[in-house]
Amino acid sequence: MSIDRIVIIGSGQAGFEAAVSLRSHGFAGSITLVGDEPGVPYQRPPLSKAYLHCDPDRESLALRPAQYFDDHRITLACGKPVVRIDRDAQLVELIDATVIEYDHLILATGARNRLLPVPGADLPGVHYLRTAGEAESLTSSMASCSSLVVIGAGFIGLEVAAAARKKGLDVTVVEAMDRPMARALSPVMSDYFSTAHTEHGVHMRLSTGVKTVVAVDGRAAGVTTASGDVIRADAVVVGIGVVPNIELAALAGLPVDNGIVVDEYLRTPDENISAIGDCAAYPIPGTASLVRLESVQNAVDQARCLAAQLTGTSTNYLSVPWFWSEQYESKLQMAGLTAGADIHVVRGSVDSGAFSNFCFLGTRLLGVESVNKPRDHMAARKILACGMPLTPEQAADTDFDLKLAITRHKGTHKAEVASAEVGERQVVAS
Repeated sequence: MSIDRIVIIGSGQAGFEAAVSLRSHGFAGSITLVGDEPGVPYQRPPLSKAYLHCDPDRESLALRPAQYFDDHRITLACGKPVVRIDRDAQLVELIDATVIEYDHLILATGARNRLLPVPGADLPGVHYLRTAGEAESLTSSMASCSSLVVIGAGFIGLEVAAAARKKGLDVTVVEAMDRPMARALSPVMSDYFSTAHTEHGVHMRLSTGVKTVVAVDGRAAGVTTASGDVIRADAVVVGIGVVPNIELAALAGLPVDNGIVVDEYLRTPDENISAIGDCAAYPIPGTASLVRLESVQNAVDQARCLAAQLTGTSTNYLSVPWFWSEQYESKLQMAGLTAGADIHVVRGSVDSGAFSNFCFLGTRLLGVESVNKPRDHMAARKILACGMPLTPEQAADTDFDLKLAITRHKGTHKAEVASAEVGERQVVAS
């Protein structure tokens, strides 16, 4: 069946990139990009970083100006959420009863904030941070307050804490786990950033749960911890993670498991529907496990991979995951998936503020965390992509030239492939 009409649900990074990539791959049919938020698609990473340091300017966030979509024949239906997918009729219904037919449907529905399940969490003065509107509300609140409680020491929470300290606010971070960013980072890296925030004046309250949000005159005025302590503040920010938007897929009868389940080609069991980005749970090569990643890289790479498939190039998704965060003077970059690592090797000096942590499972490199070491980060991505063997001893040795080792490995691999091809031709000829 030919594909002439593609509908993309979700106008975030993944949905936007899918539309752009389809056109760059020569797709000539209709593309409709449907989004919950009004306006053109925009970037989210700056919301917890640069956007909090200046006067909000939503136009600066735009991934492309409105004219771009007209010029590239991409129909925007933003501010009109989809309420139903009819797989049999191959159509989607919008909240205003508009019906759009598709030959192929791309689910890029993203994720939403995990809500704080305690009394007072819905009070004015309690902020979340995922949308431009939420960023503007938080920026306005920070301009008129002197203290802030941040619930959650993940990436968003700590980036907000850093921005607030730069503005001179008194900041307390409350985290239920015993170290910051524990779900994503090694203890070495967690300790580094815990120390960095403490040195910048943040009050870190680890292994501390929140029982209620305190109210004064009908507004949030701090929190009560599980142990009964009251932490006063002019505003509260909640950053306790996100949940994938899977409800539309589930109602349509598609399998979900902490995400919309897809195969290595990003397809659901319905051959006419794919899923990409924060909402998609895809298989880890060589295992029976599924992973769902929340990163711009994952969204962009999956969108490009799927666009290539829909325009004639059959390829499975194999990109090396990478992530980043900025907190004060430290730029954190991560490559690979390090969960389960049992050996951690530091390359460089932690005290210098420029080092990398190589995470191994036995002798197999799983991933690398780098602070202010962009060359290590780029090397790590190449090592993981090409499968170059690396020992913990080599990783620890700063005299071991990673770039040269990668070049030699690629040269050896290329020669082995060429030799194998010659051997195959000789066998055929004989």
